[in-house]
Amino acid sequence: MKNHWLLHWRPLPDPALRMICFPYAGGGASLYRPWAETLPDEVGLCAVQPPGRQSRFSEPAFTSLTSMLPSLMNALAPLLDRPYVTFGHSLGGLTSFELVRHLRANGLRLPDLMIVSGCRGPRVPSRDRHIHDLPTTEFRAAIKELNGTPGEVLENELLLELIEPALRADIAMSERYVYRHEPPLPMRLSVFYGTGDEAMTRADAEAWRQETTGAFVLRELPGDHFFIHSAEADLLRAVLRDITPLLYTRSDQPLDR
Repeated sequence: MKNHWLLHWRPLPDPALRMICFPYAGGGASLYRPWAETLPDEVGLCAVQPPGRQSRFSEPAFTSLTSMLPSLMNALAPLLDRPYVTFGHSLGGLTSFELVRHLRANGLRLPDLMIVSGCRGPRVPSRDRHIHDLPTTEFRAAIKELNGTPGEVLENELLLELIEPALRADIAMSERYVYRHEPPLPMRLSVFYGTGDEAMTRADAEAWRQETTGAFVLRELPGDHFFIHSAEADLLRAVLRDITPLLYTRSDQPLDR
């Protein structure tokens, strides 16, 4: 049976390590396809494809993170048979965090490393006004003002019409998020933020430190909220530094800063 939640950009039969990636609001699994050319040969790469976009365009998108987690967990469970790493940008970072907490609650294997990019610490209250239910014109003006959607999307009327339902749903998911206090997670945590990202500060990124008892490293990269595109080469180099030791050493070794 096909797993609609996942696209495997490097479907290795027996990877030493898996990397599971989560897209930002309105985005899909194709965001991570180019990464397959950069990762080490022993790393299998797959990306989460939420409903409501790309290959799952005809399916209704989730508007609540809590309601999405059980289905997502069941889809990922068969992949958790070996060491793995999660990577999530923006909403994808929050999704991966809550998924890992859901995995812990259900007794499933946790990642050796969680990488979060362009996402405020989950305890940091949102400073943004709620926009997911605004009329079309106001909604589009708001997302442009927030600089939370790539410019090539905002400038393409047809593309914007296609992704707007999923984008609204994802923003609703973010706006409805309520942090629940739980013990910190027991794995390494690596966090990236953009120096020109007006949606978050270094302190917002530093707040992730509270969510782990493992090694923590915070890195800044040049660019705004979408440094995942503009500084992709720098980001991938840092990601490679983080994951390479997992192929050869124990997971309790310190991260390379």
